[in-house]
Amino acid sequence: MKNEMFRELLERGIAIVILTVALPLMLLIAMILYCTAGAPVFYQERRLGRREKEFVIFKFRTMVSGIDSSGRSFPRPDACGKEKNDPRITGCGRILRRFSLDELPQLWNVARGEMALVGPRPIIAGEKTIYEKYHVAIHEIKPGLTGLWQVSGRNLTTYRRRVAIDRYYLNHRSLCLDLRILFRTIDAVCGGRGAF
Repeated sequence: MKNEMFRELLERGIAIVILTVALPLMLLIAMILYCTAGAPVFYQERRLGRREKEFVIFKFRTMVSGIDSSGRSFPRPDACGKEKNDPRITGCGRILRRFSLDELPQLWNVARGEMALVGPRPIIAGEKTIYEKYHVAIHEIKPGLTGLWQVSGRNLTTYRRRVAIDRYYLNHRSLCLDLRILFRTIDAVCGGRGAF
């Protein structure tokens, strides 16, 4: 219990420090997005957190509002599932996604205690059925800004593989593994592998 409390305080502190350092870059990204794609600059979506408590996740908006991948009317700026050559993704959005800069605002979720630095990616309520009986175990811990899935192929893997990776992480979770994932995240982000 004390270890978990220390871990959470440490992660929230690190998130606040990174947010402070990254603030000029985030303001620049926000201005570029506003000038090139208009408002809103941020994309928000309800996700499931620890014990399946819903929270709002924040990202920089990377898609054009109003159409889905086939050109039909679509009610929101982002959708579940990612396509490699999705025509909704803006030019600026493609760069942000490649280097995971669109996820910088999620540091706010970590600072608020809704997410951890490392853990399974947060899912929407409709994705629980894909996890089947394992969705309960997945939500015993906070979802992460990064995780084993992100450094193991990310969008290049299948959803079934993602579930297996999340289950592996839950069974082997440790501070040592989290540190390895954080260091591998830096390499994955710089290389833009599996990001689209």
